[in-house]
Amino acid sequence: MKKSGLTKLLIFFILAAYYLLLTTSIFAQSLSLSISPPLLEIVIKPGKSTLIAYSIQNFGDPVVLTPRVVSFEPSDDLGNIKLKEEIEGPVRFNLDNSEIKLGKPFFLKPKTKEQLLLRIRVPENAPEGDFYYSLILTTNPNLQQNQNTAAAAQATIAANILITITETGKIDIKPKIVYFDIIPRLKLFKKLKIVDSFDKIPVVLKVENTGKNYVKAAGKIELQGIFGAKASWKLIPKNILSSSQRLLVASNEAGIKIWKHKKKPVSFILPASFYFGKYTLRASVNFGEESPTVLTANTTFIALPLKLFLILVGGIGGYLIINKKLKAQS
Repeated sequence: MKKSGLTKLLIFFILAAYYLLLTTSIFAQSLSLSISPPLLEIVIKPGKSTLIAYSIQNFGDPVVLTPRVVSFEPSDDLGNIKLKEEIEGPVRFNLDNSEIKLGKPFFLKPKTKEQLLLRIRVPENAPEGDFYYSLILTTNPNLQQNQNTAAAAQATIAANILITITETGKIDIKPKIVYFDIIPRLKLFKKLKIVDSFDKIPVVLKVENTGKNYVKAAGKIELQGIFGAKASWKLIPKNILSSSQRLLVASNEAGIKIWKHKKKPVSFILPASFYFGKYTLRASVNFGEESPTVLTANTTFIALPLKLFLILVGGIGGYLIINKKLKAQS
């Protein structure tokens, strides 16, 4: 019986070794790509063209990429965009590279760079206005040269191009503040906003661009109290595309931050402190040094120690109840 058991064990190890020798090793692909510049802002006249040099760098495994240019549009008020399937508008694109063409895959070795020379042409009869595009490079897992490498799902990197076509060089700037307010703890009579003195106070500022051209919004949010309290926070400059809205975001001492209240993005959160009385928040938004347009909006709120008041009321109520019971027992 012992010999039979040893024989079976020996056969098992021989078969296992044989299986391992015949099995092909599969490795997950490491994708790490960069594109520069990531954003272009071009003002151009009809009938003109320009050449842009893009640098594509591969920090990972060998990869096959296909370059394309597609149109995009804003998808929400947070700056996110939606890529379209094709090019829309009058602008024409092609690559001046001798071996790399739009729509054709090319191979990029690991730890190497490739320069793409993108030619942008605007026809003579092109209408004035804004047109938004993305130069995208999509991986082609099925064309990997290393057949022992299992490529991950298809990946895409993109560089956005904001093109303003204008004959005279004038930009159509028509922004407006569509919303500026706090998110209060209580709201009475529709206008009276009340917060707790120890609360962090969320602030929301949205600007809409009704003009034909994108604008770059910047500015500040200021706080002033009835007892002389003052504070100011700068708005982080943001592009607002034509016919879209954008949530503007303020910075703090630590730099850029994504502010959220109950998991929803907001423009800013006033830091926790002891607020008491009436306060006024003022938003001031400008659109570049050459633009005289400056938008302002105000909102007010009243800060009261609501939590402290509830604690005092609860304490007094509890004391009265206990005192009444003790008197009844005595």
